[in-house]
Amino acid sequence: MNDWPEAWSDDNRGSRYGRGSAGAQPESARVMRQIRRGQATPPGQGAYGGPGAPAPPYGGVPQQPSYVNGGDDTVYDDGYDSGYNTGQVYGGGPGGGGPAGPGGRGTRGPRPAPNWRRRIKLTSITVLVVLVGTTVATYFWADSKLNREVDLSKVIDRPETGDGTNYLIVGSDSRAGMSAEEKKKLHTGSAEGKRTDSMMLLHVGGNGDTLVSLPRDSDVEIPTYKGSDSGKTYQGTGRHVKLNAAYAEDGPELLVRTVEFNTGLHIDHYVEIGFAGFANIVDAVGGVEIDIPKGGMKDTKSGADFEAGKQTLNGEQALAFVRTRYALAGSDLDRTKNQQKFLNALANQVATPSTILNPFKLYPTMGSGLDSLIVDKDMGLYDLASMFWAMKGVNGGDGTSMNMPISGSTGGNLVWDKAKVKTLVDQLNNDEKVTVSSG
Repeated sequence: MNDWPEAWSDDNRGSRYGRGSAGAQPESARVMRQIRRGQATPPGQGAYGGPGAPAPPYGGVPQQPSYVNGGDDTVYDDGYDSGYNTGQVYGGGPGGGGPAGPGGRGTRGPRPAPNWRRRIKLTSITVLVVLVGTTVATYFWADSKLNREVDLSKVIDRPETGDGTNYLIVGSDSRAGMSAEEKKKLHTGSAEGKRTDSMMLLHVGGNGDTLVSLPRDSDVEIPTYKGSDSGKTYQGTGRHVKLNAAYAEDGPELLVRTVEFNTGLHIDHYVEIGFAGFANIVDAVGGVEIDIPKGGMKDTKSGADFEAGKQTLNGEQALAFVRTRYALAGSDLDRTKNQQKFLNALANQVATPSTILNPFKLYPTMGSGLDSLIVDKDMGLYDLASMFWAMKGVNGGDGTSMNMPISGSTGGNLVWDKAKVKTLVDQLNNDEKVTVSSG
């Protein structure tokens, strides 16, 4: 007696589907997997578990049937399933079958060697494009921050242009935009208006750069000039004043006109910086190292209080250092020397690789400096960079640093040595090596 319903035998169940009633039929549109039985047991040998049969492999597990696609005899375990029961990696049966092996479908060839020359070329082009793009963007950003407020075309009766480039660099006591707390911190006082606290002539040429300090107490004549705002012409009367009074009277244009009239030297560019801007630049660059002379320096009016020796000054301390005059025996002349000394050190610090190659220091320094500078309308970034590099060169001993030659004083004003000044101006106009001394 068998176990199949309605006395079905194992041999005739292939014409029926499932284990239902005798009337059950296979789905006509469905192709079913069929079980491929192994070869018939040879006569005289029993199946696994029968009399005289060998023990089944793998711990008594009978050999499993192979599954085939309903009608095309494609064996699914060829390649992918091969060796599954033997513990081999899926798809890695004998002969390396599977998609990645020689017997599998979708076989890919060996991976080509990387083209290093092409990769290096593409990387170099990418780096170059990024550098050029960053440089161009930085240039336009920096150029847009320059305050081009001084119109040198308003200056009349100007000397002829000489060889090289001449800058008039001015430190003003402008307190514009400063709060009461900032004025107190920087010891600037609360005076209204603007005056020049320091003035320097910088000549950039092919025979060495020259930085000449113009003492604010220099005795100068106010010439005929045209008002910067009114456009009205004011005739000169031979009136003599201190040099810084020219700036207080009609601003940068009259200051340039006065310097040109009293020296005969053509001023190509004008650069001005106020108290707050100066301090911000020093802080942005991380401070400037200065060697305080023996005996130290203390001035209650400027806020200076320094021990002797090398030390790094922050913005507040630097401003006090360059403004100090009452702690110095020579008053204004010694102060101009300190101003030169500090500005040279500042330019040297700004131009160092640690600042230029560090964007976290370069951009704050440029931002603070450019926001604080007032320049003439024709000043470009190249001119500004040339000025800083020249000051760095002077500090490094590649140029000359001096005061305007003084012959004496009158009424508290310092009188220039006319003969030495003429020689100095001639040498600068002709871009010759300066041989004139301050003494």
